[in-house]
Amino acid sequence: MRLAVLSDIHGNLEAFRAVLADVAAAGADRAVCLGDIVGYGADPEACVALVRERGIACIQGNHDLGVVSPAQARRFNPSARVSLEITKRLLSPGARDFLAALPRTLVVGDAWCVHGFPPDSVDTYLWQATGREIAEALRALPVPLCFVGHTHELALVRVGPGDVVVQSGFGPGGLILGPGERVLVNAGSVGQPRDGDSRAKYVVWDDAARTLEVRRVPYDVAAAAEKILAAGFPAYNAQRLGAPR
Repeated sequence: MRLAVLSDIHGNLEAFRAVLADVAAAGADRAVCLGDIVGYGADPEACVALVRERGIACIQGNHDLGVVSPAQARRFNPSARVSLEITKRLLSPGARDFLAALPRTLVVGDAWCVHGFPPDSVDTYLWQATGREIAEALRALPVPLCFVGHTHELALVRVGPGDVVVQSGFGPGGLILGPGERVLVNAGSVGQPRDGDSRAKYVVWDDAARTLEVRRVPYDVAAAAEKILAAGFPAYNAQRLGAPR
């Protein structure tokens, strides 16, 4: 199976549509979303509708939970909370019900999927965990591979017989995963990358070839930014999209 792993769409319809076109071109058999369909972007309703229309398996992110849970919303910083309130107003009751019902985790083939950190945290960032904590969390999973999002940055952690090795990015081309490894992959962000490259990011996992490929997809950043400002979101949300490369 070739599995397309998407994360952190954040209401960015332009980026999401571009990525879905690329998923088809990449020959993926299935797609999964690691959460945060909504938040920061101008089209949360359309992004939820597109996830449902395409039948994309999805787990719950902290923003997805935030629009339906007052307790979760209180965990957001003031700027993010402003965006959350605007997002709520842009969502239909049906979309909010869909987000509320999303599971915290999914197992797809030999991969565990969670938004923040295994086994089931929507809030914990990968960078908050020590190497030992990452190794222990991965060894406790029933499968050898774990996909996370939340940080909006690509990252790879391999756990072998020795020390934990953390790689903050990926080079061009495919990456082969060795037998016996426990591996955690941060799939980056479709709708709001924070790695200095404005292109939408996602990864493709080929479980037969044991290869992992990062896909970097250009889209109309200016159009997405203009819509964010027109919808009344903080200007910072648009600025974070960056300039096209």
